[in-house]
Amino acid sequence: MNAEKADAAPRLNRKSSSKRHGFVEVAAALIFRKGKLLITQRQVDSHLGGLWEFPGGKREPGESFEQCLVREIREELNVQIAVGGLFEDVTHAYDEKTVRLKFFICRLVGGEPQALGCTALRWVQPPELADFTFPAADARLLEKLRTYTFP
Repeated sequence: MNAEKADAAPRLNRKSSSKRHGFVEVAAALIFRKGKLLITQRQVDSHLGGLWEFPGGKREPGESFEQCLVREIREELNVQIAVGGLFEDVTHAYDEKTVRLKFFICRLVGGEPQALGCTALRWVQPPELADFTFPAADARLLEKLRTYTFP
């Protein structure tokens, strides 16, 4: 199943979902280099294990989304980034939790990405995104990226 088919119409029921289940805030990085975008594969034993995503992670209390992203990218990929503008803000309800994802355009400023907190990583061009299976919450972002010119 490709990304477009993975629940293209997100199920949102913020009121009941956030009360019955956990609510998680996540910051994710869109890291571009030479016309390609960095994607990572989730650990098999994690929520949505084995799927591909944009690197990042859960925001901790008292932490801004930008601070979260710098910390998570350092922990996951052992690189330093500069966080730019917000590209997309998505809220998606899964059966077990509701997630709010903020996707930021980022730039590598130090190091070469290493798969420390993920199973694998890839630099991909826009058409290649369709070859990978992403979480349902990323459907709207993937649609937007299809028409975006990668720097």
